[in-house]
Amino acid sequence: MSTETYEKWYRQDRLPHIYCTGCGNGTVMNCTIKAVDAMGWEIDDTIFISGIGCSSRAPGYITTDSLHTTHGRALAFATGVKMANPDLHVVVFTGDGDLSAIGGNHFIHACRRNIDMTVICMNNMIYGMTGGQGSPCTPVGKISTTTPYGATEPVFDLAELAVAAGANYAARWTSYHVAELIKAIGAGLETPGLSFIEAMVQCPTAYGRRNKLRQVGEQVEYMRSHAMLLAKKARLEEQGKEIPEDMFTVGEFVRRYRPAMGVPK
Repeated sequence: MSTETYEKWYRQDRLPHIYCTGCGNGTVMNCTIKAVDAMGWEIDDTIFISGIGCSSRAPGYITTDSLHTTHGRALAFATGVKMANPDLHVVVFTGDGDLSAIGGNHFIHACRRNIDMTVICMNNMIYGMTGGQGSPCTPVGKISTTTPYGATEPVFDLAELAVAAGANYAARWTSYHVAELIKAIGAGLETPGLSFIEAMVQCPTAYGRRNKLRQVGEQVEYMRSHAMLLAKKARLEEQGKEIPEDMFTVGEFVRRYRPAMGVPK
């Protein structure tokens, strides 16, 4: 992508952005724009929708029409947009708290209906904007303002949840795996039905400083070293080997072609 092509997607008058220094959300936003541009989509035919949270500020920086909606309701608004105009390319930015807590039921049923949209979740494992509270994706033992002695509840596996609920495409990568993330978002954009891409991102301000990962490089290195390819996990399980609890899987979880809602005729 040339610099000129790249810049046309951004509202220059909205920069600089509000993200904290070292935040991974900007990386995911750039990866998304590269994937969207590679699809040959036009600005007037594309819409970005979000709820509330750090990640949900992303559409405000993009030149297309956008909706910055209420907390947890991004998928409900996106469904309305897609049903009203199936010719629009609908992309949703959301965070782990916005999607899996107050927005959890919308997420499940959007996957079940298999609505033709692409959902990109920037999972920083915490409520970053509203005070650093624990989210449904805060790992066991990790510190937040609401889990000062360490989280005790098991986390939601968002990619597996999308698969089980019926999404046509689901993948997970991190802000370290830039090339893989761009490819996964592109695959999601071209797959009819609901596509879900989870991007694990660093949050040095809310998550990192409470969990001894205050330096950006430390958290990025943690994601690199604790990400395990799905194929490797399967091999280890076949061999009966124990998988460390702090590892998480990355890769393509599913790509299928169930009947979808909202696909242009």
